[in-house]
Amino acid sequence: MPEQPPYLRIADELRRRIAEHVWEPGDRLPSRARIGQECGVGENVVRRAQELLISHGVLEGRAGSGTYVAEPRQRVRVVRSSAREHLAESPFRTDMRAVGKLGDWESRTDAKVPAPADIAARLGISEGELCVRTTYEFLADGKPVQLSTSWEPYDLTAGTLVVLPEGGPHAGAGVVNRMAAIGVTVSHAVEQPEPRTATAEEASLLGIQKAALVTHIRRTYYSDQGRPVETADIVVPVAHCEIVYEIPINR
Repeated sequence: MPEQPPYLRIADELRRRIAEHVWEPGDRLPSRARIGQECGVGENVVRRAQELLISHGVLEGRAGSGTYVAEPRQRVRVVRSSAREHLAESPFRTDMRAVGKLGDWESRTDAKVPAPADIAARLGISEGELCVRTTYEFLADGKPVQLSTSWEPYDLTAGTLVVLPEGGPHAGAGVVNRMAAIGVTVSHAVEQPEPRTATAEEASLLGIQKAALVTHIRRTYYSDQGRPVETADIVVPVAHCEIVYEIPINR
């Protein structure tokens, strides 16, 4: 049987110390040099072990401060379901309430942003055509648990009360309800989830390690005429969230 890589051995040792209460939640770990000396390995091996445990939610890194034992954190359930799109309240807030948390979000909208090639292809428009771009940071009890960047064709909503997803009388109503307000019926959405590691920017916003695993969901809403009306990139950290799909059964 192949010998276990050194960083996995050190990760197991760090887990053992936490399980045996050598270090408690909130405690700062000794320096990598000290841990490496105690375990007979180099600092880079300790760093890899700590990064692995940070990605699993066992440890957390604090810029300029060190590495700490993470406080117990309940994984948030994120439900993906077509039925939830028609709720009067935000599905995200509904999900958070179900686990006893307060759901909220922060957003920033930029109008008339030229569509990059990949977004243009997803929206069925030409590269460089204007879009409304909105970035979101979703929060559970004030802690970030999900990121999203949404793109809508500007010519679809220009001059209407829903041109700004988070502004006006339909602010925060969601794509389905907002489009209905201007006579556009959203018939379905297509989602493509795939695992990858977080970028430096995503890790900073989500409070996770750069190497941490995330689920990247590419979602596109379509009208009943077959036109893409919105596309988004949703990023969910695996250590903090579980994604559940509800699939309706028509009889």
